[in-house]
Amino acid sequence: MIADMINFGSLANRGVRALKPYQPGKPVSELEREYGVRNALKLASNENPLGPSPKALAHMRAELAELHRYPDGNGFELKAALAARHDVSPSCITLGNGSNDVLELVARTFLAPGLNAVFSRHAFAVYPIVTQAVGADMHIAPANPADHAMPYGHDLAALLAQVDVNTRVAFIANPNNPTGTWLRAAELEEFVRDLPDSVVVVIDEAYFEYVVAVDYPDTSAWLERYPNVIVTRTFSKIFGLAGLRIGYGVSHAQMADLLNRVRQPFNVNSIAQAAALGALLDDEHVRRSLQVNSDGLIQLERAFADLGLDWIPSVGNFICVRVGDAATVYETLLRQGVIVRPVANYELPEYLRITVGTGDENSRVIAALSDAAHN
Repeated sequence: MIADMINFGSLANRGVRALKPYQPGKPVSELEREYGVRNALKLASNENPLGPSPKALAHMRAELAELHRYPDGNGFELKAALAARHDVSPSCITLGNGSNDVLELVARTFLAPGLNAVFSRHAFAVYPIVTQAVGADMHIAPANPADHAMPYGHDLAALLAQVDVNTRVAFIANPNNPTGTWLRAAELEEFVRDLPDSVVVVIDEAYFEYVVAVDYPDTSAWLERYPNVIVTRTFSKIFGLAGLRIGYGVSHAQMADLLNRVRQPFNVNSIAQAAALGALLDDEHVRRSLQVNSDGLIQLERAFADLGLDWIPSVGNFICVRVGDAATVYETLLRQGVIVRPVANYELPEYLRITVGTGDENSRVIAALSDAAHN
């Protein structure tokens, strides 16, 4: 065939040829099909084990009759609700098909061949993907050492040292995925203050609502002081709407205007917008979700200690535990119907990342780890 004679890779831009696609967590249906197990448990993708809130579901149902209509391309009602939540103008909000979409909008708006983005080793896998996809360069900073109070977390001095005249974007996840480590208000603000104004600082706060550390900052309140900051949030985590893909950015209005110029029309569907509006009204669901997560982190940490396993301190809804040969342990857990997340692709080959589930779900993964340790 003629197609077999064409090297399609040579037609792609340099960055796309080199990048590795994002690898999502294994779906339950795939595990049950491949391994012949039933009642599989997935604690791999940092999803809320309580699911979406009743108010989100009610808003979704009310929207079903209008599915023949295009969604509000400007997201007027949702932007207004988010603006009120963050005490900013609606013109400061950018809606995305998940917060990943906003990260890609940032790359398409501010990066290009010859420019670069800086981020930390062991940081979220989407940062290199969106950077390479537009042909920009990556400056990857060394992370904290293993014996640091925040092992494998962001070393802000090392990150700042990677900035040069061609740097246009700095990506920072707080807390970071997959490590769960976090940055305190004073150290993060000092980093932002020391950056050149020409660098757009993306502070990825996907797990913001789970954090209870007293010195953890809400950087959406920094926009007047630091107009080069873009804060990204998502409805996929504590709000339990991962399947609908909805997130947003908060930034200076001029920054949001630029992002919205490259945003695809109708990038957020009407069901997602309705569900997000309902979720914002359900403080009780958020409170219960936070409590389940806080209790679950304690449960898992105590079990790791009992099993003699080390772990990385986390304030997210997940935790990384060191198990040695993580690939083998992961496979052992799969055969018991338990899906967690190996993080060798983040250069942490001895660790598994475990999403915090309900008490019963956590007990099941603990039992599976115990069995793996004794086999």
